Amino acid sequence: MAIALFAIGLVLIVEGLVYVLAPSVVEDLLAMLRSLPEGQRRTLGLLAVIAGVIFVWTAKALGV
Repeated sequence: MAIALFAIGLVLIVEGLVYVLAPSVVEDLLAMLRSLPEGQRRTLGLLAVIAGVIFVWTAKALGV
């Protein structure tokens, strides 16, 4: 349970920093995402999930 809270906390910190440090970049990114077809957005989402699984697996293998 503590690890899940830790992970969620890290995600919130990173997400919050993006909005604090570069809100205009977030707006540009959202506009770019809106212009992509749904299939490409799904592919990007799948790639993000795969990258996340690889990161978590690597961290676990390193003993985190």
